[in-house]
Amino acid sequence: MYSETKLSLSITSAHLLSGLFAFIYVGSIYASKNARLRFSKRKVNLPEGQARLKLQNERWRDDPDVIKARLLAVTSATLICCLIVFIVVKNFNRDDEIHNLTASAWLHLGFTWSNALPLLITPLLFSGPLYVRFLDKTLPFQKGWDFEDDVLFRFVSIVGLRNYFVAPITEEIVFRACVLTVYHLADASRMRMIFLSPLVFGAAHIHHAFETYHRYGRTATAAKRAIISTIIQFAYTSIFGFYCCYLFLRSGSLLPPIAAHMFCNIMGIPQPNYEISLMPNRKLSISAAYLFGIIGFVGMLKPWSYTDGSLYWQRN
Repeated sequence: MYSETKLSLSITSAHLLSGLFAFIYVGSIYASKNARLRFSKRKVNLPEGQARLKLQNERWRDDPDVIKARLLAVTSATLICCLIVFIVVKNFNRDDEIHNLTASAWLHLGFTWSNALPLLITPLLFSGPLYVRFLDKTLPFQKGWDFEDDVLFRFVSIVGLRNYFVAPITEEIVFRACVLTVYHLADASRMRMIFLSPLVFGAAHIHHAFETYHRYGRTATAAKRAIISTIIQFAYTSIFGFYCCYLFLRSGSLLPPIAAHMFCNIMGIPQPNYEISLMPNRKLSISAAYLFGIIGFVGMLKPWSYTDGSLYWQRN
C-alpha cells in the first residue's frame, strides 16, 4: 500500500508557469512562418488617425492564409498548455490512478457544466446596447436583421471563426483555466487569482503594438498611437480578465467566461454617446437601459455567478 504524497506548488512556480503559458500561446504565432506578419519598412507620413493601404507582398492579420496559420498555431499551443497542466497535476498527486489524475485535471481546467444563470450576467450588462439594437430593428429576426449578412457572412467565415470561436475558446482555456489552475495549486488567494492573473492576459496583447506601428506608417506619430492603443488595450483586457476570472472561480466552469468572451466580441465596446447622437429623441430610454444594465450587473453578479460544487469557491 502506498501512502498519499501531495506536493505543494510555490507562488513563484505559479508565476513562472503562467508566464510560460502566455509565452507558448503568443509565441506560437511567431514560431510559425506562415502565421507571421510582414510589413514594408518604408515610412509613410499619413494624416493623424489614418491607416495606410496594404502593399503588395505584405502579410496582415486579416489575410485568410495568416488567419488559418494562426488558428492552427494557437490551437496547438492551447493543447500544449493543457498537457503542462496535466503534468503539474500529476506531480501534485503522484499516487493517484491515471483516471483520477485525468478527472482531476479536467475538473481544475473547468471542463464541467455550469448553471444557466452565469451565462446571463454579460447580456444583462449589455442591456443598453441590446436595447439600441432593438430600436434599430437589428436584433435576430427583426426587420433590419438579415440571416445571410448577420449570420453567414459574419460567423461562417475565417474571420468569424477566429473572432467568435477559436480566439475566445483558446484564450479562456489558456489564460483562465490553465493559469488559475496553477495558482490554485499554489494556494493563491481568490483576490490574487482575480486581480493578478489577468495581467498576464493583458500583457499577452502587447504584441499588437508592432502591427499598429507599421499600419500607421512607422513614424513617430505611429509609434505614439501604438503605445497609447496598447496601454488602453492592456487596461480593458485586464479588466475583462478580472471579470472572467471571477466567473470561472465562482462557477468552476469554463462555459461562463467563454460565453462572456464570445458575447463581448460580438457586441463590441458599448458607445452610448454615439448611439444617443444617432437617436437623440430616445436619449432618456437609452440612458435608462444602460443604467438598468449596470445596476442589474452589480446586483446579480454575485448570486447568479455561483454554481454549487465549484472547485474554486467552496462555501463554508
